[in-house]
Amino acid sequence: MTAVAVIDAGGANFGSVCYALQRLGVQPHIARDAESLAGAQRVILPGVGVAAQAMRLLHERGFAEVLPTLDVPVLGICLGMQVLFASSAEGDVVCLKMLPGRVSKFHAEDGLRVPHMGWNTLQSLRASPLMAGVDQASVYFVHSYAAPVTADCLASCHYGQTFSAVVQRDNVVGMQFHPERSGAAGARLLSNFLHWSGV
Repeated sequence: MTAVAVIDAGGANFGSVCYALQRLGVQPHIARDAESLAGAQRVILPGVGVAAQAMRLLHERGFAEVLPTLDVPVLGICLGMQVLFASSAEGDVVCLKMLPGRVSKFHAEDGLRVPHMGWNTLQSLRASPLMAGVDQASVYFVHSYAAPVTADCLASCHYGQTFSAVVQRDNVVGMQFHPERSGAAGARLLSNFLHWSGV
């Protein structure tokens, strides 16, 4: 298997993502600064927390400058996906600008609770090797902010509003849910990314 670097940027799901990769037979390389991404053939950015704090850590450790320059497949998970976008309403912060669009907060309406927490169903919007075997699968979400549905959206989900659940532009991929906590479907999605050509 190719060398997989998992960025440790303070996200609470960092360890569980590493364990999920180990279950797939991959021993990830832990990247705690931008220099440690050298030689990686896959990069994963997990994230749980607040966008402004995540971006501060990414800048402090040099990741914010390096990630947009990578030409290998890059996967952002949960908050890690959100910071791939141009900006976030959470703290009104400028993000990595690897994907166009602004992440916005869910509207607490129609009796829906925020955060959106629990299992929900993916709706595939276009074919991709990244989505092989997981059409209309149920996956596990925990988030209060969501990305818009754009031309980069591979799969959406609905919770009071429709939002992007899986996105891909060139070598950049995002999953708003937690594949590491989504059972067989999550394992398949991670495996698809690990074997994806990046185009």
